Amino acid sequence: MKPLKEKISITIDSDILVKLREKADYDCRPLSQYINLVLKKHLEEEDKKNK
Repeated sequence: MKPLKEKISITIDSDILVKLREKADYDCRPLSQYINLVLKKHLEEEDKKNK
């Protein structure tokens, strides 16, 4: 069975990373989980916009 998640390496602007960490902490989530949530929401909004 294929794993549901994959590890990747990316580069993020430091100011964006600071904000993401703050928001993840506020939401009581690990950073990677919060980034995944934000990306998923963005992709869903883009799909709605393009229909």
